[in-house]
Amino acid sequence: MHVSPLTAFALSAALAVAAKTGAWLLQKRTRNAGTVDAIWAWTLGGLAALYALCGDAPDALRWTLALMGGLWGLRLGTHLWRRNHGRPEDWRYAQFRAQWGAAADFKMFWFFQFQNLFTLMLAASAYLPLAYRDTLPAPWQFALALSLWLIAVLGERLADRQMEAFRANPANKNRVCAQGLWRCSRHPNYFFECLHWCAYLPLALGAPYGWAGLAAPLIMAWLLLKLSGVPLLEAEMLRRKPDYAEYLRRTPALIPWFPKS
Repeated sequence: MHVSPLTAFALSAALAVAAKTGAWLLQKRTRNAGTVDAIWAWTLGGLAALYALCGDAPDALRWTLALMGGLWGLRLGTHLWRRNHGRPEDWRYAQFRAQWGAAADFKMFWFFQFQNLFTLMLAASAYLPLAYRDTLPAPWQFALALSLWLIAVLGERLADRQMEAFRANPANKNRVCAQGLWRCSRHPNYFFECLHWCAYLPLALGAPYGWAGLAAPLIMAWLLLKLSGVPLLEAEMLRRKPDYAEYLRRTPALIPWFPKS
């Protein structure tokens, strides 16, 4: 199915709106808005497959796009679903629900749809140049892209598993995880998330509008560092965990590096 880039974007917008509407209906039933995080990841993975299906790039490139985006989204979405489903609502959404009171459902709907602005920008900037590229990237471009993707996905999975193991130990309640990757970065999962969006750049080199792919990792880094990730999370951790201030002082925020003494 080959359609114009504008049509592909319109289809991606329709899918994103439908997915977030489904997430909103689910939270109305469960009173747990945290499941939207999993649906966000699954949606972005699905949009990679959608763009690959709609585009007219060589088959090898479109298959690579679908698999890179799809498998990333499947892994992350499944992890987030298991983390949130059937458990108390994530503290961020619980705070919103308490602040919004009787208007919580109405405001939650539009908050979910507002997230789609970033979902669509990420997908269009990373996926669209690849889906409509008229030439096949060089072998070294495929090798570099797949290497970055593999490091990003495996690194994020390792960071998630290390945090899960730390939280599963009752002795670690109210303590700060400073083990493994978390010793070298306060947010190694966020670092590998940003790296994942860099993995599409080698395949975009030489493509018309390939430079647009730079927007995806920049958007994700801005979201995590300035808007919805680090600021909210670290403010909560400083309030909840006595040792977090010292951890913040000695540990790099994002890019893993040696902690300060």
